[in-house]
Amino acid sequence: MVCGGFVCSKNALCALNILYVMVSLLMIGIAAWGKWFGLVSSFQVVGGVIGVGVFLFLVAVVGLIGAMKHHQVLLFFYMIILFMVFVVQFSVSCACLALNSEQQNHLLEVGWNTSETTQRDVENSLDCCGFSSVNYNKTCSAPCFHNLSCKSCASKIQEHTGEVLRFVGGIGLFFSFSEILGVWLTSRYRNQKDPRANPSAFL
Repeated sequence: MVCGGFVCSKNALCALNILYVMVSLLMIGIAAWGKWFGLVSSFQVVGGVIGVGVFLFLVAVVGLIGAMKHHQVLLFFYMIILFMVFVVQFSVSCACLALNSEQQNHLLEVGWNTSETTQRDVENSLDCCGFSSVNYNKTCSAPCFHNLSCKSCASKIQEHTGEVLRFVGGIGLFFSFSEILGVWLTSRYRNQKDPRANPSAFL
């Protein structure tokens, strides 16, 4: 049977959703591992990553069940949700790739001022104090603070911000195109008849 047939569409859709299940479990596992070993103490960050992982897992399970059973309703809602995720993810990925250094600094400062827990995590992991300047009259948990040899966290973060944003944007674009592929496969698969079913039955 050619690859455009019913069985091939079904297998391709199942494989795509199995990939999404693996990615979602990996996201949940990494977030839980980071929280358990104290690498990330911010509950908002961990909760956000786990929430995205659970959402992706549920969407993938819906798509997998719909593909296995050729369930029209599940496939329809799966296609709509996947297209909405594609639009959001494609937009965010393009924004990550298009940000200039001034916009990056503004977003970093907004994120820095949002949570003191995140500030302590960054200071400990990068061995720096303060965002734009070091104030030795305030407390800082970084090891360099006791030696009075700290640099500002902004200078250290900016060394890797561009690379991280390009990496995140590239990964996001890759998965966004896999999502539009999933939408196309789902639409095609919904309109195909199961050769094992009754030819006169409405599918």
